[in-house]
Amino acid sequence: MLKLLFDNNLSYRIKRKVKDVFPNSMHVTDTDLPVPAADIDIWEWAKNNDYVIVSQDDDFSTLSSLYGFPPKVIHLRIGNQSTQFIADLLIASKEIIEAFYENSADGVLEIVY
Repeated sequence: MLKLLFDNNLSYRIKRKVKDVFPNSMHVTDTDLPVPAADIDIWEWAKNNDYVIVSQDDDFSTLSSLYGFPPKVIHLRIGNQSTQFIADLLIASKEIIEAFYENSADGVLEIVY
């Protein structure tokens, strides 16, 4: 089951905006991690709880290069955009995200705008 974990650099409001398409989404502030949480702690939490990390932070791509996956990472390379824009982009990318999740060969999906 596809579960998205939104990083600190994305608004907590995003999970509400995508809930109809990605109902099993959480923001890192919904976890038991400290706020703000360190990237490696988010990485470990996502790995232990079977979540895909969604972030604008390229540190997660680096962690994937170092440690492999899981967890998988969706790296948003979109610049400074509104929460609504990001939600709309994720919803429009639903099929690509689901295919990425099902693919056992790839650990990072970059969405570029």
